[in-house]
Amino acid sequence: MNKVILMGRLTRDPEVRYPQGNNGTAVARYTLAVDRRFGKKEGEQNADFIPCVAFGKSAEFAEKYLHQGVKIAVSGRIQTGSYTNRDGAKVFTTDVIIEEQEFAESKAAGSGNGNGHQSGSYDDGFRKMPQYADDELPFL
Repeated sequence: MNKVILMGRLTRDPEVRYPQGNNGTAVARYTLAVDRRFGKKEGEQNADFIPCVAFGKSAEFAEKYLHQGVKIAVSGRIQTGSYTNRDGAKVFTTDVIIEEQEFAESKAAGSGNGNGHQSGSYDDGFRKMPQYADDELPFL
């Protein structure tokens, strides 16, 4: 079984291309910075930088909605390969081929306003509860 699940932030905007020989199917490449569970020193955070490739509709989604700093969760498979570079040296590659990708935080949380919510916004799908004094609760 070859299955990968990652959550991290894009290190830069996706690079999207539409190759002519492949019926114009979009190919998006981006790198996810995925935090490691433990840092080297107290409070220091380490990350792995994972190259990802999306095809077709997933690539078009990446082009339209993903940008540097956005936190996403992806699932896919690891694919390895190799090629010979201009200097004649063999280069080995490892990529995650994206099968699913989705946002891992709300737009408000990613905007850096500190509390993760915008006033008057219901982007997270929940309505704000009205404030009542303890003796005015609408139910018992």
